[in-house]
Amino acid sequence: MQHDAALNVLGQPLVPCSFEPLTGFFRDGCCKTNEQDLGSHLVCAIVSNEFLQFSLKKGNDLITPRPEYRFPGLVAGDQWCLCLNRWIEALEANCAPMIKLESTHQKALEKVSLEVLQKYAETAEI
Repeated sequence: MQHDAALNVLGQPLVPCSFEPLTGFFRDGCCKTNEQDLGSHLVCAIVSNEFLQFSLKKGNDLITPRPEYRFPGLVAGDQWCLCLNRWIEALEANCAPMIKLESTHQKALEKVSLEVLQKYAETAEI
């Protein structure tokens, strides 16, 4: 299966989001997607405690390890490919986590403008 064409919201090649913990629908470190990814795991977020608690209240426990799903459980500061709709819900509840634009899949732009995403962009010190 060819994933080489995956682009980020900046129109550049998608940069991996996280290998520790290993994230992505395909567990390849990248926020790539296909038609089997019903959740659209497109947003590379830097999760916060506030967001983790919000997600837990919404019925999605991202804190408890689930080894059977190769899921280690997240702590604040971890980078994780979030479902686009969950990030939008968090945005509307004023607790959206910061994101990495270079690791967020361009399909996120189908529901969220680049301007909104840029407001939550983690800026890397280079």
